[in-house]
Amino acid sequence: MLAVMRDLATEGWTMLVVTHEMRFAQQVADQALFLDGGVVVERGAPRDVLGNPQEERTKRFLQRVLDPL
Repeated sequence: MLAVMRDLATEGWTMLVVTHEMRFAQQVADQALFLDGGVVVERGAPRDVLGNPQEERTKRFLQRVLDPL
C-alpha cells in the first residue's frame, strides 16, 4: 500500500494521510502536522516537524514511536 501511495504522490496526487509511518511521511509529504487531542500542535515541512520538532509534545511522541524500547 505504501508503494501505491508513493507512486500517487510522485504523479502529483493530493492526499491526506494519517499515519504512524514516520519515515514514509518524511519521504512523501510536502507538509506534516502533528495533532494531539484533535488540536494541531505543530505544522511544517516534514524534515522540520519530524526531524527537528519544536514542541515538547511532538518530541515525546516521536521518541516513543521511533525508539519504542
